[in-house]
Amino acid sequence: MAASPASPAFRVRRVYEEPEPADGVRVLVDRLWPRGLAKDRAAVDEWAKDLTPSGELRAWYHAHPDEYAEFVRRYRAELAEPELDEPLRRLRDLAAKGPVTLLTAVRDPERGHVPVLRACLEDEDG
Repeated sequence: MAASPASPAFRVRRVYEEPEPADGVRVLVDRLWPRGLAKDRAAVDEWAKDLTPSGELRAWYHAHPDEYAEFVRRYRAELAEPELDEPLRRLRDLAAKGPVTLLTAVRDPERGHVPVLRACLEDEDG
């Protein structure tokens, strides 16, 4: 997906993968630090804990893994909270200047919160 100035694109990678020059700014988007990973090896530039699902939502999704559409709805509602405007804007501003890679420790990044966050960040309307 090509990035335009109005709609920056974000990469998604597992934090356990070796850093690459194309990663640009590496932002961890998990609430907890990845198990067994030294901070220097992770090469994380920023840790956006505020943009992760709430503890309540994480627990709900863990108990209801087959209800992904409802998880997405609830997480998008959390991301729409006014207190998250600034952290979302910060990542969009970083992406306007160069590549940003969203890092996660989850085994299947496409079935968790990261695609929802990425879509929110890439949405011009926020």
